[in-house]
Amino acid sequence: MKTVLREKKKWVCCPVCKKNRWEYYFKVQGHRLNKCTICGCMAINPQPSLNDLREIYNADYFLTHPSDTKRENAAALKKQTAKSYINHIKKYTGNLQSNKLLEIGCGNGEFLREAQEQGYDVFGIDIGDDFIRNISKLRELRGKVFAGTVDQIRKRKFDVIVFSDVIEHTQDPTKFLRNVYRLCKKDGVVFCATPSLDSISRKLQGPNWVEFKTEHLFYFDNKTITKLFYDNGFSHIVLKSIPKTLNLEYIISHFQKYNTEDLFAKIALFLDYAPQFLKRIQFPIVASGICLLGRKSEKKRTLLSIIIPVLNEKNTFEKLIEQVINKQIQHVQIEIIIVESNSSDGTRELVQKITHPRVKKIFQTKAEGKGFAVREGLCAASGDIILIQDADLEYDIDDYDTLVQHILDGDACFILGTRHSGNRWKIRHFKGQPLWAFLANCIHWILTALINVIYGVSLTDPFTMYKVFRRSLIHDISFETKRFDFDLELLFKLIRRGYRPKEIPINYVSRSFDEGKKVSVRYDPISWIIAIFKYRFIRV
Repeated sequence: MKTVLREKKKWVCCPVCKKNRWEYYFKVQGHRLNKCTICGCMAINPQPSLNDLREIYNADYFLTHPSDTKRENAAALKKQTAKSYINHIKKYTGNLQSNKLLEIGCGNGEFLREAQEQGYDVFGIDIGDDFIRNISKLRELRGKVFAGTVDQIRKRKFDVIVFSDVIEHTQDPTKFLRNVYRLCKKDGVVFCATPSLDSISRKLQGPNWVEFKTEHLFYFDNKTITKLFYDNGFSHIVLKSIPKTLNLEYIISHFQKYNTEDLFAKIALFLDYAPQFLKRIQFPIVASGICLLGRKSEKKRTLLSIIIPVLNEKNTFEKLIEQVINKQIQHVQIEIIIVESNSSDGTRELVQKITHPRVKKIFQTKAEGKGFAVREGLCAASGDIILIQDADLEYDIDDYDTLVQHILDGDACFILGTRHSGNRWKIRHFKGQPLWAFLANCIHWILTALINVIYGVSLTDPFTMYKVFRRSLIHDISFETKRFDFDLELLFKLIRRGYRPKEIPINYVSRSFDEGKKVSVRYDPISWIIAIFKYRFIRV
């Protein structure tokens, strides 16, 4: 009897944490789906053989229809989605003058045609020979598309590189991103769309998620996809939930092709009886994916911007600024931005005397609140990471190392330094004013519980001054508050954007109102309550 030799399947390490610590999750069409026990990345492991994948990527891989009308309707949906993607790319790039664009995995060419109409000099590449043959028949894209893989492109450089629903198909995402980095011009921009484990559809469908497919070799959540890009040379990363344009006809076809045998598949089967005109109504929807924008970063040390709002802090400012100027963090450069709000106790004169190359000084003509000062500091900051530091001595400068390192390691993009540290009374313990301390703590606990319920988080200290985050997270967010409610506005808008903060315990020694504390127990809680409800429901 003749033995048939089958191609060996490939066992891979986690592309995010580079470890080989997988636990079995369940099977997807006969293939093992494993989850990394360290970072949460998921993968088909061992990977299907190349022969298995070739059988999947045939001419009928994309949802197509035998009738010209249905093909045109599907193309119209993809055109609208492409238009939305390009609008976000233009907003992120600031409308580059030079606009050579590469799409990896160009499929049937809808994105390339829309990009070309909007003025981009487009090129496309796809591993599917059938796709390239079909696109090459289009006069406007003739000579612009090629069959092959990204590592085969050698002499070209691009301002923008786009890959939608591609990275989850790659056998080695790290190698893929290194090639993308190589093809980017200096400060080149990447746009990636991929299914996210954090998506609503994933949470609703669970193991029946429609994106669990044999050809999807890797699955990322928002944190792991961000870390993957940072680790491979990209910075200023922004995650966006950009809706796709779909209709019921497309959704029904999708569930019919990838039958998940769950409630959603049964709903799709029921909707197939709807009138045709109803099934073709277009609507935007954020389904399974997350979109990532990033910029090629030259190899250099990370820059940390420390923003210090200052108002009437003569007793503590000199000691504080001396500590901050002398602070060093391994592999990190530091710039210090002091925003002086027209102090009347001599602090302004102390700021004027500082002449240090790492210090930027901003002098305001009048005091309009801590939030207003921080906003001016954010406009002047040029660092990759932002840290907000009050001009008093309540917080410990030695906590910088731990707070910043969590961002450098990719554990999170947004860090809160929680003052609890295992002692619920430590957060406010005013010397000689126990009743004020008790009242302040009660307000803190009540409002924290309210925030956790309304925003669906489990924070212990949302009011902490130590908020550390990558500057790219706020690149297109506008702020409006001026007092201490700015801390909450910043927190809530980032949470609404999908950035869940990670809390790290810090050292904290509270000062009393007699020692210069400026928060008003009478007025500020009202502004906090307004902020809690306002930023939960307005559009961010």
